[in-house]
Amino acid sequence: MPAMHRSTDTAGGQPSLRRSLTLPLTTFYGLGNILGAGIYVLIGKVVAEAGVFAPASFLLASVLASLTAFTYAELSARFPLSAGEAVYIQEGIGIRLVSALVGLLIILAGIVSAATILRGFTGYLQVFLAVPDALAVLALVLMIGGLAAWGISESVRVAALITLIEVAGLLLIIWIAAPDLAAARPTLTDFAPLAGTAVWQGIFIGGFLAFYAFIGFEDMVNVAEEVRQPSSNLPRAILIALVVSTLLYFLVALAVVASIPVADLADVDAPLAYMYQYITGRDPVVITLIGMFAVINGALIQTIMASRVCYGMGRRRWLPAVFARVNRLTRTPVVATVMVSLLVLVMALWLPIETLAKATSYFLLVVFALVNLSLWRLKRRAAHPPGVIRVPFWVPVTGFFASAVFVICQALIDLLS
Repeated sequence: MPAMHRSTDTAGGQPSLRRSLTLPLTTFYGLGNILGAGIYVLIGKVVAEAGVFAPASFLLASVLASLTAFTYAELSARFPLSAGEAVYIQEGIGIRLVSALVGLLIILAGIVSAATILRGFTGYLQVFLAVPDALAVLALVLMIGGLAAWGISESVRVAALITLIEVAGLLLIIWIAAPDLAAARPTLTDFAPLAGTAVWQGIFIGGFLAFYAFIGFEDMVNVAEEVRQPSSNLPRAILIALVVSTLLYFLVALAVVASIPVADLADVDAPLAYMYQYITGRDPVVITLIGMFAVINGALIQTIMASRVCYGMGRRRWLPAVFARVNRLTRTPVVATVMVSLLVLVMALWLPIETLAKATSYFLLVVFALVNLSLWRLKRRAAHPPGVIRVPFWVPVTGFFASAVFVICQALIDLLS
């Protein structure tokens, strides 16, 4: 047995998680989760709110996500443990109840996110088969839950392969829209609507929805105990995944608004498939298949993440200890994976997709504010650990206020609308 796997049992003889994720696999794990949901499912909703300024919504969302991503990068190097956010808040704030509640919020956000993605999957599936939504969701949950329980390296290798397919699909969208992008000649008058309040409100609401498309980088910290050399590989993987996804999202949003009337996308369940058909005049078989792979990938990774948080919290006795049990054969938390899969199924059959996406964004923005506050406090009261990535002090401070303001403003908009 390779040396890196020799210490995978705990002192009490119980099996522990296996460290088998390299830097590329960890990066693909995060990138696949980021790309798998928002751009293939919610791009139409963002365009419906922000119109031709949808690319600005994605940039706004990326700025907010980037602040917190840098905070996660440093904290993941300081504390490379499962149930990452709960651990960070316990170390930074020191209130066990708050830490446990954050862990539960992360689990809930992962479950809701996976359910959102599965609801999006049914829209793409209808292009090929008239299958009842409930039956499609049930079959998919069984498949994803089984794969997540099989093994972490096996699951992430499948996710990495699907991620490459996802990237190819987004590049295809950009390529077919290239003539329209090249022909676009924006002038100053095209930006005149930015002087109005309504346009900025649309950009902001679109940015709130687009923020959901960046969810995924934070999930990477919850497989820390399965990553090789996590103190160095996790921060690198987080930042690489965020940079690549931001570039792809911005280019795809530009391609969409440059190629088709924005009003056409508001009620489309499979927006990129619709765009492909609109531009080429051909049936969107290829892009629809890629979109289906993308949403499956996102749901798989969210299921893995939520089960690992359950495992980490069970090990700390913040949840029943049964969730910390690791199967000796698969080296995965099977009980936690089954519980998460069942809750994903219930959520996917219960709430509409936009409601699910907004709920997930609210959950995570609250968590992001607390995680930034934790690093802020850690930097003020303790010396920086040697060999750990150091982000400037203003990053967690700005990330805290940006996350808090974003939640408050969106809540006010929802109340007034």
